[in-house]
Amino acid sequence: MSETAPPDERSQASRPLPKAGIMDIHAYVPGKAKAEGFAEPIKLSANENILGSSPKAYEAYESAERSLHVYPDPRATIIRTAIAERYRVEPERLIFGCGSDEVFALLNQTYLEPGDNMVQGEYGFAAFAIGARACQAEVRYAHEPNYRIDVDELLKCVDERTRLIFLANPGNPTGTWIPFSEVRRLHELLPPSVVLVLDGAYGEFCADPAFDDGVDLARGSSNVVVTHTFSKLHGLAALRIGWGYAPAEIAQAVDRIRLPFNTSIAAQRAAVAALGDAEFQRASLELMETWRPWLTQQIGGLGLDVVGQSAANFVLVGFPKTPGKTAVEAEAYLATRGMLVRGVGNYGLPDHIRITVGLEAHNRAVVDALADFMRG
Repeated sequence: MSETAPPDERSQASRPLPKAGIMDIHAYVPGKAKAEGFAEPIKLSANENILGSSPKAYEAYESAERSLHVYPDPRATIIRTAIAERYRVEPERLIFGCGSDEVFALLNQTYLEPGDNMVQGEYGFAAFAIGARACQAEVRYAHEPNYRIDVDELLKCVDERTRLIFLANPGNPTGTWIPFSEVRRLHELLPPSVVLVLDGAYGEFCADPAFDDGVDLARGSSNVVVTHTFSKLHGLAALRIGWGYAPAEIAQAVDRIRLPFNTSIAAQRAAVAALGDAEFQRASLELMETWRPWLTQQIGGLGLDVVGQSAANFVLVGFPKTPGKTAVEAEAYLATRGMLVRGVGNYGLPDHIRITVGLEAHNRAVVDALADFMRG
């Protein structure tokens, strides 16, 4: 008979203790939503769609009012069918979640255990790492020279215990992107046991012909997952609905642990309506094509460093370390003018702020305020 192992520290504690590593996780910090002295500040801190949502989505959302007592379809059939038709993918290979964040968490839960590791860029989206650490896995950060994903740096981090690589393209909070030829090269050099997750939350905003979200790559691969969200282009951030396209084996494995009813009736209906509203999507993209380069040029003209040529719906702006002109002080100053932007010190970028592209009046107001700030 084997000797019984001594009780661990948790069983001897005077109160319940979380498992190892949980209290070392830095909780996600959302963009600010309030500015003192302003009932309705200009909110450019969370990369929301400044145009709101599709009118058709509003109507679909209202249609769910009389269904509050009914559980939603656990298979999200209506949006599953709509996504499959739009992207020409097999519906059974789709994963739906409470935002694409939940899809990331499900992938982490499915493939990571203590001793495994996950790889992401050093400025990668915080939710990737939170989910991995919750599984007691190691998070490895690949250097991003010039604030841009580098395939060779990612590959340096891969070893026999790597199970996942998260690659947001374009990235958040940088807005930078890499051409699909580099994504394909990364996939070709990865061990087949590693799942490559291509986060396309901002993919719709990149019109360069060298860009691709990877759906076709995922279609013929056993280890590629592509994710998208309805929070950005479609303006459904409040409804929390996202999706992933995965090999059948991965989709089936994730479905074993996905909680039932994880997307609401209202979210499913609004997402279908939003997906079908080409006019609203076109207006959202036209606003970006007009004002993103304008904002980049104007802020750069103030002597500030706008990182790269953003392909997302925001710009990342670098500030001097000079007292009186720092990023932290700029964020605070803009708040006194009723404008909320996002400090990104928690992403390892203490000298930068992220600014969502707004309407014309918002963009002009931000530039004017930054000009005043830089003049001291």
